[in-house]
Amino acid sequence: MKTKLFLLIAVAMTIVLTGCADVSHVQDCLPVTEHTYGFWGGVWHGMITWFSFIGSLFSDDIAVYAVNNNGGWYDFGFVGGLGLMLRVIGGFIKGILS
Repeated sequence: MKTKLFLLIAVAMTIVLTGCADVSHVQDCLPVTEHTYGFWGGVWHGMITWFSFIGSLFSDDIAVYAVNNNGGWYDFGFVGGLGLMLRVIGGFIKGILS
């Protein structure tokens, strides 16, 4: 009973405290000449995320996710590109095993 109550309080506190988080707009932090990634940039970054992840383990100059993106459309493209690559890799592995 105490564990469930503690868990409920922890979840409620997390929800309440994350609602107070400050929003930082990327455009305010970037120079005017900096490129902002959109939907197609997100698709590409989603497709190469495995290579980016491995590279990021060895270099601080490589990131998995572009911070300078345009928001929801970049996220949508990123998830779509990642899903596409998972599908391709899964089909390749299935073809090898069968």
